[in-house]
Amino acid sequence: MSASPIPSAPIALAAGAAYGHFWGTVQVVIGAELGALIAFGLARVMGHDVLRRVFGDRVDAGLLGSQTALTITVFASRLMPFVSFDMISYAAGLSRLHTWRFAVATLAGILPASFLLAHVGGEAFRGDLGRATWAVLGLGLATGLPLLWVTMRRDGRAKK
Repeated sequence: MSASPIPSAPIALAAGAAYGHFWGTVQVVIGAELGALIAFGLARVMGHDVLRRVFGDRVDAGLLGSQTALTITVFASRLMPFVSFDMISYAAGLSRLHTWRFAVATLAGILPASFLLAHVGGEAFRGDLGRATWAVLGLGLATGLPLLWVTMRRDGRAKK
């Protein structure tokens, strides 16, 4: 299995410049969702049987937690731009996560960044760099605040 060699951010920016905020977002979301579902399906069909042969029935014995925990993990990973999109899709396909839960978590997680990137691309194309700057700051806050929250929680737990 391989990961996509083309980063999605430039594609989302170009989609926003070419099609505008709304249709650029729609195009990016459809492409990302389909790509994620294909990677998930490949791992599910090809990889799960290999894991079962290597590890036996232990592979399904509570691997990576409950459906809710797995869904939240996929959703949270989609909000973080530095986490490999493809690797999360493959890993989720190897887990017991239901396909519909994966699809919903992926869709909900990719919408904010897809819109912001398409918005930035559209605004930059129109020459309105002031609005594009605010959109970039918004994207930075949308990804940075959850990381700050996780770091502060870990520091709080470490001090106890």
